[in-house]
Amino acid sequence: MSGLTAIQKVLARKAGKHVEIGEIIEAKVDFLMLHEVTGPLAVEEFEKISDRVWNPNRVVVIFDHDVPPSTIELANQMRKMRLFVKKYGVSNFYEIGRGGIAHQVLFEEGFDIPGSLIIGVDSHTCTAGATGAVGIGVGSTDAAAVLATGEIWLRVPETIIVEVEGEFKKGVFAKDLALSIVGKIGANGATYKVVEYAGKTVEKLSLSERLTLANLSIEMGAKTGIVQTDSKSFEYAKSFGKQSAFMDVRSDPDSAFEKVGINASELEPVVSVPYRVDDVKPVSEVEGLEIDQAFLGSCTNGRLDDLLIAFRIIKGRKISPRVRLVVSPASMKTYSDALKMGIIEEILRAGGIVTSPTCGACLGMSRGVLAENEVAISSSNRNFMGRMGDKSSRVYLASPATVAASAVEGKITDPRRYL
Repeated sequence: MSGLTAIQKVLARKAGKHVEIGEIIEAKVDFLMLHEVTGPLAVEEFEKISDRVWNPNRVVVIFDHDVPPSTIELANQMRKMRLFVKKYGVSNFYEIGRGGIAHQVLFEEGFDIPGSLIIGVDSHTCTAGATGAVGIGVGSTDAAAVLATGEIWLRVPETIIVEVEGEFKKGVFAKDLALSIVGKIGANGATYKVVEYAGKTVEKLSLSERLTLANLSIEMGAKTGIVQTDSKSFEYAKSFGKQSAFMDVRSDPDSAFEKVGINASELEPVVSVPYRVDDVKPVSEVEGLEIDQAFLGSCTNGRLDDLLIAFRIIKGRKISPRVRLVVSPASMKTYSDALKMGIIEEILRAGGIVTSPTCGACLGMSRGVLAENEVAISSSNRNFMGRMGDKSSRVYLASPATVAASAVEGKITDPRRYL
């Protein structure tokens, strides 16, 4: 085979040379994202080895995990990051009330240019792959090295191409596709590989839907996920005046990759049942299970189209009296747009609550923490034991439509009867 995979092409550009699968390389980073939880440790380690940030214009600091902070500890973490921003002249700083969940902000602000290499101190940095960027999550030590050098050590990953064909049936959404892919490949089935999404069905997905797809790549153990670029990716780059930086990111037909096929027309609404993301079942198998909380939000499904789907189901109805509906828009822009469209007002009228844009509920940090033995249905990305609160609580992952329908019924519900 003489062709190159998509990840080989991107990393070759960043390394300035041809790269082979399995080779360890030094790659130049386009942007480094830091948040308030693991960012301070990265800064602390960075200052042990350098007194100068490699490029303050290529560092992005975003507060998102617990916004506004609910503890003194996190307030102090944020203070440390503000001091870092001021000391080193970091230009891309998204203060409380001016950003949102990091991966959404990176997308909205034009950082996710196809072919760019984005390193972030968060495992879901792979979300950037929706546009054809390469987003890789790292720990604080690696981030410290990037702060000092602008480069990172990487092993060139193998590739799995997931080719999706067919039309979605009524009530099936991008989240159902993403969970179905995780269920098929497994939690460890793509460990240190790139999951590359292709096919006619993927081409029809909006960029927002592609963000959902790329976001769940890490739940298969993947190094990252990449949606093959097309006219939508190009228009994204063009909208930020960065069309000259656009790179067509897709594997050559004669390159080395595994292939997995998905027939979208066979899919139905699904849920991931506790305590594994890859334990995926049709909604029909768990329908009727009573819930205590419904959560709509996160970097997976907190965008405007997600809120709009929920709005259409909730409109004119009431949330079940025994259920809490917690909604966290993915960004301040999403929040503002939802306000203008009357979505927020309708959620409040129905008996839901809308929080500031934050990761809080998703990781059991704030604004939606679960108590002992409580059951939640969530549009987020993880349902591990204790993920959203007490270790005895249980989380079912689903699409925004399934979450909204379940909130109305007070139990896990197939959304198709509401669509």
